[in-house]
Amino acid sequence: MKDYYIKNVTQDLDGKEVTLAGWVHNIRDLGGKKFLLLRDKTGIGQIVVDKSSPSFQEISDISQESVIMVKGVVKADNRAPNGVEVHAKEVKILSKAKSPLPLDVSGKVKADIDTRLKERVLDLRRQEMQSILKIQNITLKSFRETLYKEGFVEVFTPKIIASATEGGAQLFSVIYFGETAFLAQSPQLYKELLAGVVEKVFEIAPAWRAEDSDTPYHLAEFISMDVEMAFGNYEDAMKLLEKLIYNIVNSVKNEASDELKILSHNLPDVKIPIKRLTYKDAIEILQSKGYNIKFGDDIGTPESRVLYNELKEDLYFITDWPTLSRPFYTKSKDTDPNVSESFDLIYRWLEIASGSTRNHKREVLEDSLRKRGLKPENFEFFLRWFDYGMPPHTGFGMGFARLLVMLTGIHNVKEIVPFPRDKKRLVP
Repeated sequence: MKDYYIKNVTQDLDGKEVTLAGWVHNIRDLGGKKFLLLRDKTGIGQIVVDKSSPSFQEISDISQESVIMVKGVVKADNRAPNGVEVHAKEVKILSKAKSPLPLDVSGKVKADIDTRLKERVLDLRRQEMQSILKIQNITLKSFRETLYKEGFVEVFTPKIIASATEGGAQLFSVIYFGETAFLAQSPQLYKELLAGVVEKVFEIAPAWRAEDSDTPYHLAEFISMDVEMAFGNYEDAMKLLEKLIYNIVNSVKNEASDELKILSHNLPDVKIPIKRLTYKDAIEILQSKGYNIKFGDDIGTPESRVLYNELKEDLYFITDWPTLSRPFYTKSKDTDPNVSESFDLIYRWLEIASGSTRNHKREVLEDSLRKRGLKPENFEFFLRWFDYGMPPHTGFGMGFARLLVMLTGIHNVKEIVPFPRDKKRLVP
């Protein structure tokens, strides 16, 4: 089988016989020679098949995206990709692709987003998409390594639940042994309980929200990166999030320089501490720009664009949101019950993370539920554990696909996620 990846075939191997395998990215037929661009997970290399080769006739009708194995001799040539080409002694077709293909993987013929998502497996073979997948992997690795070093324990929480995590109707129902259950909107309540066990926990897992939204930033199924820690407040959570973002950006910068070039993307320059802007100050900026907005109103994408233009910061926190605009488990400030110890992390105009100090007393949680029109008895499975000693705690959730908007420069999460699920897509 193959003994080299394309990226590892360099001029140092001049004259050496190698075996490569991958997909036929492109074909040039010059009559007496065929030039095949071969693609594997590491990049694209050039294969030369001379007319005198026994394989010349065998590949006479080879098509793009066919899978082949090539045995040949490395020859240095500065005109070729990577400064080398492989002169084939033997070419074996492992799987022939039909022709024409519904999508051009080489990128010479552009396709719209609907075609790309319909023909997703072909689309994922494009170098841009492979670059995104590699950046995803580096991001997850950095996220985990930072938290492990900080003493966090990776956990897994239920994804089939009996009731809403945060109230509301954005739930997908499922039949669970004859009863109605729901897909989890968030691991929030369970990760809080686990923080009351081992103090520091995190989870990377899917979540579901039945939002009737069809924007570039919304999915029905998404990956959430969640963190919860005991004996801390929202300032501690923001400091940890800063460290995570700083480490992730630098890991991608150091380990994915080739992928960033393919995507033509420059990463933001993350400076710690990340700028903090209170909700009150954000409202005042928007009012000064003519927006009819008042305390308690949401700050949407149009308003966030205005703030970005004013602040000139790629990353910033909006802190101290109105208490009733946040979920019931969010703690109010001791100095003002109308303001909560909460934050959103914004990349330009896109929210990528949200967190807060949590309420850790049962009576406060019950009162908070009632103020939002929710019944405490519906959350008894959660509240009862607060009778057994729950420490003060804090945490946040971060949307993985939205984080990757910042890391890849792709401004549509449907392009980033390999097989997106939204209100229009259940396949592939």
